[in-house]
Amino acid sequence: MLENELKTLPNLPGVYQYFDIQGKLLYVGKAKNLKNRVRSYFNFTPNLCPNPSNSLRIQKMISQTHHLEFITTKSEADALILENSFIKQLHPKYNILLRDDKTYPYIYIDLNEDFPRFEITRKIIKKNKIKYFGPFFKGAKELLNALYLSFELRQKKSCKELCLFYQIKRCKGPCEQKISKQEYEKIIQKATQALLNPLSLTKNLENKMLEYAKSENYEEAALIRDQIKTIEDLSVKIQIDLAKLEDFDIYAIYCEENILSMVRFVINNGKIISSNHKILALNSQNEFDLNAIYKQYILENYTQESPIKSTHIYTHKDFEDMKLLQDLLSERFSKKFYLKSPKLGEKKALCELALENAKINIQKHLKNENYLFLKELKDFFNLQNYPNHIEIFDNSHMQGDAIVGALVTFKDGKFDKSSYRHYHLSYKNDYDQMLQILSKRALSFDKNPPPDLWLIDGGNALLKLANDIIKSSGANVDILAISKEKIDAKAYRAKGSAKDKIYTQEGKIQLSTDDKKLQFLQKLRDEAHRFAISFHQKTKRKQDLQSSKLIQLGISQGYIKKFLDYYGSFDKISKADFNELKSLSNIKIAKIIKENL
Repeated sequence: MLENELKTLPNLPGVYQYFDIQGKLLYVGKAKNLKNRVRSYFNFTPNLCPNPSNSLRIQKMISQTHHLEFITTKSEADALILENSFIKQLHPKYNILLRDDKTYPYIYIDLNEDFPRFEITRKIIKKNKIKYFGPFFKGAKELLNALYLSFELRQKKSCKELCLFYQIKRCKGPCEQKISKQEYEKIIQKATQALLNPLSLTKNLENKMLEYAKSENYEEAALIRDQIKTIEDLSVKIQIDLAKLEDFDIYAIYCEENILSMVRFVINNGKIISSNHKILALNSQNEFDLNAIYKQYILENYTQESPIKSTHIYTHKDFEDMKLLQDLLSERFSKKFYLKSPKLGEKKALCELALENAKINIQKHLKNENYLFLKELKDFFNLQNYPNHIEIFDNSHMQGDAIVGALVTFKDGKFDKSSYRHYHLSYKNDYDQMLQILSKRALSFDKNPPPDLWLIDGGNALLKLANDIIKSSGANVDILAISKEKIDAKAYRAKGSAKDKIYTQEGKIQLSTDDKKLQFLQKLRDEAHRFAISFHQKTKRKQDLQSSKLIQLGISQGYIKKFLDYYGSFDKISKADFNELKSLSNIKIAKIIKENL
């Protein structure tokens, strides 16, 4: 099968995909010439086998490959875009997924306005004379607050008359022309310089903190203290003084002890105004692919929605697709981009500094208790992925009413409540409810990439269901299920003492009740249960209120139940077609619903 597929490869650019014998996606790659690139992975004589000149990682991948597919594109640049999209969407086993779905904020000012303000944005604002600062990987809000505390800027966007800020000398009153445009522009210039040197803003914050402390307002003083710490952490403290007021980005990547560390410095006007680092645990050192990582890391920081402050990018090392990526970014933003690996001078020194930070971040990570525990979890359950990003699923209802599902996310050592999701469900039994939740989540992998691990509240049947859904999606996600201990046919919950069972692809596991791995999975499951119950109760109250309204309008509970069984929710009943409502009841009831809901 595979040998025949290799014969069909065209001499065209495109994307290729390798699948194992179970149909699970192993790898996505791009090629300038599909036939040449894909065939380079194999030896054809005397039998088809992995090419021994490739890395051990690639040889292992090819030994597991049973089937391949390809998509042709117009150019290698288009293939690069498609490759990156597939990696984000499907998380193939042998590709490294870097995306964390964060859109970092910028501080911007619209100089078209008479008396402009500094504000935060996460998207491009298509207008001339807009100046951007950032991106800020943390502390943007704290920085903005400090800016308005330190300078007499227009404090409120909607202000039309003199207010308290004018009285306490925090604003010059541009709303009533108490300051000229020229004088206000001088304040803007000073504030701009402060943005480029965040540490200059901490003095006023320190004075404010002391004022709060003297008046025994310790809670506010503590908040100011935390703001100061965040701003101090914004800047990388270095001894390198750039002679030119340039804007550019620095990238460095390092791998040690199966830990991948990536660092980005953002330089505005010759100063490092923010830095970001990412850590990723690899299954083995053989997974380290410098070219693939640089491509993904840079592309995720230069999306079409990102404001472009600089077109110069410097990397610690050269990588294979550097020229291709440079041309792609130039075309995407209609600006000439420059990607280089400097060999001498201050930019080389900055690249070395970024690399040193990447090394330090690995050493910090290796000492992190959360990393050590998750590594233990990975090894114990024989997971393919390091479970840094976990999604947990549960559902809730009361005798078939207010049926809801919940998705809870655990990421980077803590619950990520911004990623929690809930679902209105239409099925009556647990199996079909979980089928509905998991299917909806899998269908969203193109917009919200898959996690490392799914944890299902249920037994072996739901584990197999989740496995089938993941297989059909092509994504690389590990799956565990946790089944509650039952006493007298009732689910038993007691933190630290419930004898819950863990279901894996390799069978059922019963852990001791004081085992930290079991307690961790119970904690995740219980948070999903809490979130599901909370949403169920809210939905039930809303349904009871809407049901009460229909009863007051003269509609019997029998008809209300019939409508809910058919449509699934009151919102859908209110939007239903008149003739359909009439066919389920009668013309009188249909009119009541359409006129009152």
